[in-house]
Amino acid sequence: MTSPTAASDREAYRATLLELARSDSRIWCLDSDTGGLEKTFQDELPHQYVDVGIAEANLMSVGAALASTGILPFVNTMAAFASARALEQVKVDIAYHALPVRIVGTHSGFSAAHLGPTHHAQQDIAAMRTLPNMTVLTPADAAETVRMVKAAAYLPGPVYLRIGRNATDPVYENETDFVIGRANELRAGRDVTIIAAGSYPCLFALEAANRLAEQGIDAAVLNMHTIKPLDMPALIKAAGTTKGIVTVEDHSVLGGLGGAVAEAVSVHRPTRVLRVGLADAFCAKPGTHREQLVAGGVSPEHVVSAARAIVHSG
Repeated sequence: MTSPTAASDREAYRATLLELARSDSRIWCLDSDTGGLEKTFQDELPHQYVDVGIAEANLMSVGAALASTGILPFVNTMAAFASARALEQVKVDIAYHALPVRIVGTHSGFSAAHLGPTHHAQQDIAAMRTLPNMTVLTPADAAETVRMVKAAAYLPGPVYLRIGRNATDPVYENETDFVIGRANELRAGRDVTIIAAGSYPCLFALEAANRLAEQGIDAAVLNMHTIKPLDMPALIKAAGTTKGIVTVEDHSVLGGLGGAVAEAVSVHRPTRVLRVGLADAFCAKPGTHREQLVAGGVSPEHVVSAARAIVHSG
């Protein structure tokens, strides 16, 4: 169930893109027959809209070509296809040349729940964050999506923006500053730090922190909306002031936020890191986004268990 104030990252992104493009003719929308953008963006700004059809590799190459002429293209497809089917073109045509193409991957993680494993995006962060020059972002809610799109629009080099499909409850109660590369503290705490990225992971982290407080455990919660570059000062502080870190993500437990955090702190401030992420297996369970996350190993209960393990260790 979602609250009356729930909103969709995808719809917030589309509205913000159109707003930006109205005031800057360099901002183009490149589509891959994903549905919806042709009824909004194309209707109003047909000369800044191109639909290449279901041809994701070509989508990336066209985006790179346009970017090389001074255009600022936002290319739209599902996260699973952007990070797998079109990965060679992302690497060679976009990242290698450090071109300002904004790759918007919708249906990230298990948010394409009803479409099954072919459309699930469990490995996209792992693929994208290893590419040189690539910035990797994932918003916590629709309001942060708006701030993120505006911040990324004129960022040098390529950007991978990972968003969900359906409406989720808001993480933020009020307007919050957004800076690429700087994590937002959602809750202060002294015993353990929970670092999350994405809508449900942030909501699960906050729910877990409330449950932990009832057990006498004071958990800090960070929204690590920028996976690359990571906020190193925030990580070093978390590793130095609490007993350890729990990461939470709608992504495989391998190679995503948890892997990035573990890699970073092992070098700069070693501490215990427990990763709450999707099991290393395909999800064949029917269900909603939340139901599939829980089945895959991501829930408030999993976060509570990991945080307790850190606090009560040693």
